[in-house]
Amino acid sequence: MELPNKDLGTLFEQLGLDSDPASIDAFIAQHAPLPNEVKVSEAPFWNESQAAFLKGELLEDAEWAPIVDELNVRLHEHNAP
Repeated sequence: MELPNKDLGTLFEQLGLDSDPASIDAFIAQHAPLPNEVKVSEAPFWNESQAAFLKGELLEDAEWAPIVDELNVRLHEHNAP
């Protein structure tokens, strides 16, 4: 069954990751900031299927693309100390 509302939580579920807000924030804190030249789908911490899913959604401008873009922005942000 498709979920009608897609957000970072449902994206993390789709990727097989813990999807509660604290887990999402912890994941982003652990992996950010990504260097500007690294595409979100090419980050070294994804497994092969996760990377392929993210890349495919962005290339096809598919239904998950806006949420993948949101994750991309958050992973590339430079957090203040």
